[in-house]
Amino acid sequence: MSTLRAACGAFFVVAGALHFLRPEAYEAIMPPQLPAHRELVLASGAAEIAGGLAVLAPGLERGARWWLVALLVAVFPANVYMAVSPDQLEGLPASLPHWTLWARLPLQGALIAWVVAATRVP
Repeated sequence: MSTLRAACGAFFVVAGALHFLRPEAYEAIMPPQLPAHRELVLASGAAEIAGGLAVLAPGLERGARWWLVALLVAVFPANVYMAVSPDQLEGLPASLPHWTLWARLPLQGALIAWVVAATRVP
């Protein structure tokens, strides 16, 4: 297994676990229009863990790729909400510059590119 694949899988497993360890941090960035914030946070955490494990499992690369790409697209509105409405977010450090929330948006594309690269089958 390549280092790229191992790092990608581990990243998503850890990121998903954080949804269970600190759900309130993720709930705070949820757009208010979405229902059941806690349930959606836990579901997205489980989806990240499943995707990360699939990246690590030989033979599941293609499914892991599409699973995680779909997940990253699905959670993008929460990142946009963070950038557009930082004053409405509870628990965001006051010292956090708002420009960092905008700078975070292109990182979603970088994560998608990483997933695609990591799940290529030689």
